[in-house]
Amino acid sequence: MKVAVTGSSGLIGTALVANLQADGHEVVRLVRRPPRGADEIRWDPRAADAGDPVLDGVEACVHLAGAGVGDHRWTAAYKAEIRASRVLATRALAAALAAAKPVPKVLLAASAIGWYGDTAGREVAEDAPAGKGFLSRVVLDWEAAAAPAADAGIRVAHMRSGLVLSGRGGVLARLALPAKFGLLPRFGDGSQVMSWISLTDEIRAIRFLLESDTEAGPYNLTAPNPVPDSELTAALHHAFRRPDFGWLRVPAPVLRLALGEMSSELLTSARVLPKRLLAAGFTFEYPTIGSALAVEVTTPAA
Repeated sequence: MKVAVTGSSGLIGTALVANLQADGHEVVRLVRRPPRGADEIRWDPRAADAGDPVLDGVEACVHLAGAGVGDHRWTAAYKAEIRASRVLATRALAAALAAAKPVPKVLLAASAIGWYGDTAGREVAEDAPAGKGFLSRVVLDWEAAAAPAADAGIRVAHMRSGLVLSGRGGVLARLALPAKFGLLPRFGDGSQVMSWISLTDEIRAIRFLLESDTEAGPYNLTAPNPVPDSELTAALHHAFRRPDFGWLRVPAPVLRLALGEMSSELLTSARVLPKRLLAAGFTFEYPTIGSALAVEVTTPAA
């Protein structure tokens, strides 16, 4: 299968491309810089001279690109970047796929559990309505931006990923350093529920949706056993064989002062369950936080 991938240099994209190539699939990377190989196509959907990527012959597309929500303080300018890098890019890509000859069979578009907002730890599945906060509004528009592909008859699935755990990068890599010394604090009171997924199962779920003939719409890419922040912290200390000091915490007001609106990423509580993924027959290799961390914290950075 010939698969186009955006965001191929990120944590998930790097692992997905390697996984696809290992199984003999042809991968075309859509990149914003000058191409460095025959498998790359330069495409910046917001550049004045970008034009459309040549996607003729592509059978599937996995769209992972987007500015990191935890990379910078959420200034007005960076919030605009978060939105534009998702909504505008997805709309442009969906239109380009709709114009390809022949039309690709499937578009898997990255999304996020930010759709649900803070539910105070209440269980939610894919049929729950969008929240009211900034990220919820972004995700709502982000998913809607794929409409040109769906209108062209392309099967579109939205991957609402939770906290992706990997020792190769992302949030877990940032938490690992203090955890190695037994100094990772709870955030706030530690009761907020964190919905997570191992990188291994993230890639397996993407492949599952990619190779299906019928799965469309939103799918929560989260393990079936979300945990409170306090349990995640304890499990991470345990994985590094370090003591867990339950009294060590960063109060919520301090987080809000230091990080501003971005602190919601650490304090939001939502118990997001992969209802549709499980109903479709997907099984998790690492369904519990202990089993996931036992593997992921031993995976060195690439």
